[in-house]
Amino acid sequence: MAVTFVDRVVLHLSAGAGGHGVASVKREKFKPLGGPDGGNGGHGGSVILRVDPQATTLLDYHRHPHRKAVNGLPGAGDEKNGADGDDLVLSVPEGTVVKDGDGRIIMDLVGMGTEHVIARGGRGGLGNKALSSARRKAPGFALLGEPGEEVDVVLELKTLADVALIGFPSAGKSSLVSVLSAAKPKIADYPFTTLVPNLGVVTAGSARFTVADVPGLIPGAHEGKGLGLEFLRHVERCSVLVHVIDCATLEPDRDPMSDLDVIENELSLYVPDADLGGKPLADRTRIVVLNKADVPEARELAEMVKPDLEARGIEVFIVSAVAHQGLRELSFAMARHVDAARAEIEAEAAVPKRVVLRPKSVDDKGFTIVKENGPDGPIFRVAGERPYRWVRQTDFSNDEAVGYLADRLGRLGVEEELYKVGAVAGDTVVIGTAEDAVVFDWEPTLQAGAELLGTRGTDLRLAESSRPTRDEKREAQKDRYAARAKTQEELEAERRSGLWHVAADEGDDA
Repeated sequence: MAVTFVDRVVLHLSAGAGGHGVASVKREKFKPLGGPDGGNGGHGGSVILRVDPQATTLLDYHRHPHRKAVNGLPGAGDEKNGADGDDLVLSVPEGTVVKDGDGRIIMDLVGMGTEHVIARGGRGGLGNKALSSARRKAPGFALLGEPGEEVDVVLELKTLADVALIGFPSAGKSSLVSVLSAAKPKIADYPFTTLVPNLGVVTAGSARFTVADVPGLIPGAHEGKGLGLEFLRHVERCSVLVHVIDCATLEPDRDPMSDLDVIENELSLYVPDADLGGKPLADRTRIVVLNKADVPEARELAEMVKPDLEARGIEVFIVSAVAHQGLRELSFAMARHVDAARAEIEAEAAVPKRVVLRPKSVDDKGFTIVKENGPDGPIFRVAGERPYRWVRQTDFSNDEAVGYLADRLGRLGVEEELYKVGAVAGDTVVIGTAEDAVVFDWEPTLQAGAELLGTRGTDLRLAESSRPTRDEKREAQKDRYAARAKTQEELEAERRSGLWHVAADEGDDA
């Protein structure tokens, strides 16, 4: 049988990776030292979930659960930045709940146009043009683009309706929806005719509300029997629950009172998502509809059990969907309860919500260092969003890029913190997540090979040479004259002492 309705899927989403930056030097005729001109990489596209009025099912995602956004393009020379990757927008029906793999609710998508970025694209890497500064005039490296986020999420569609018709299979729920509204659900005389929730719009006087025909429930529905769990979730958002009871059933072990008790027990055992803010199903407004009163025996039974049901404090209506009996009174009763529920919701929304501010601590360094005991000695694990991002952006095949990473970590205070937690030269330091961690032996004030040729990120050919001023030239000349005069005085002193004269006499004797 072909699948035409899906209300729960697992999606494997991947955002686009950022493009790499480029290390390039401008080369033009008669300009051999034009300086760095490498462009930045483009940002990767994000994956966005958006409520679309045209979407009614999650069927397309059931067939194609793997989705990926577009990567950003790398930069190029001549200061050309790479293009950003396009966002991937996934349309979902209103009422879709987004959960993570552990079942925690991430977002409740209610309201047309509501959207949520579920996987954020990676940042593009900076080119050497953006990395140049007064101290680093000619960087010989660029930053790599970050990978996009990869997440697995669960989408659950929970019908947005004001009234839910619940009951055993073949109780006449679909027939009731068809006569109360313009909906045309499939109707047949065998159990489980309704396999998907059917929605209908009902008008009662000036009131207008939606009614959902929930597929039939059976004992054990809260445990998943009879597809109960798949369809009980569609009741969670409904403010009014209408029990549709078949008074003309021929099954010997069933009667209106026992049918009501069985369904009520299933509702009480089902645990809705507390994070959605809805009431427990046992606290919702109840209405009992004794259906199929066009059958004489059914009407007689309905008249008999109605006082007992009303004694429980439940509003009871005897109707016939086939003969259109009692429908007007039922529709106005549902409208009255829906208006009361909407007024309660509006009153709760009118109360201003308390805004909780959680500012960062003044001593928050943005990273933490944890000392662990490894097989070969202590291991110091550096954790933090910025160190993780910097590691992902570093090209470890380039010594200058590694030195730049060391500079960034030093400015952040990682080296100082390693001293405080007891790290010594040669200890193992780990930075990054388990998938892309970098392990190295710590040496204080890390030096890369590029430093042997001068300050990192500099080019001696581009060093500024300033001409001395006239005063500076005069001072230098005075210094030279003074040095010359001092030398002459020393020579004259040696001559007067007789050193030169003795050497002359010895030459004459020879």
